[in-house]
Amino acid sequence: MSGDLESRLEAIVRATPNLMHVLTTVRALDPPDWLIFSGAVYQPVLNHLTGRPADYGIKDYDLGYFDASDISYEAEDVVIRKVAAAFEPPFREMVEVRNQAQVHLWFEQRFGEAYAPLTSSAEALNRFTSTVFAVGVRLEPDASLAIEAPFGLEDLFAMRLRPNPVRRGAGFQRTAEAAQRRWPELVVEGP
Repeated sequence: MSGDLESRLEAIVRATPNLMHVLTTVRALDPPDWLIFSGAVYQPVLNHLTGRPADYGIKDYDLGYFDASDISYEAEDVVIRKVAAAFEPPFREMVEVRNQAQVHLWFEQRFGEAYAPLTSSAEALNRFTSTVFAVGVRLEPDASLAIEAPFGLEDLFAMRLRPNPVRRGAGFQRTAEAAQRRWPELVVEGP
C-alpha cells in the first residue's frame, strides 16, 4: 500500500470531526480487535476529492469488532449497549456495532450467500463488495491511525469503483449504482 495514499487518507480522516469523534470515543471503550470501516471511511475521502462537505452521504458509522470467545447475540448486545451509552444523539443511533466473529451465523440467511467464519475484523474487509469499500481505520492509544485496506487505496483515490476481485457477490451492481447516485464522478468498472 502506498505510503503517500495512507498519508492522504490519514489527513482526511483527521480533518473529519465527526469521524474523529467516533474514533476517539470507541478508542476509550476499546472493544477487541475493532475497526471503523466502509462508508464512514471511504465517503469522507470521496467528499474531499469532489469538494463536498466531509459528512455528505454518511448515514452510519460501522464499528466492527472481533470476539470469538462468545458469539451469542446476547454478548454482542452488551457491546452494542455499551457503545450506545458512550455517545449522545445523533451518534448513539448512527454507530452500528457488529461482532465480526458471528457474521457467518446470519449472513447467508440475510444475503443468500455463504459466508465462512472470519478470524479478525480486518479479514471482513476482504469480503466487501468493492475494493473502494474495503478500508478500515482504528485510532490507537498513542493517537496513531491504523489503516487496513487489503486491496490498497489506489481505487479509492482514483474514484474507480471495482468489484472485489476475490468475492464476486450479487450486491456489487446495486451498491455501485447507489454510490454513483451520490458521487456521479465515480467510474464504475466491472459487471
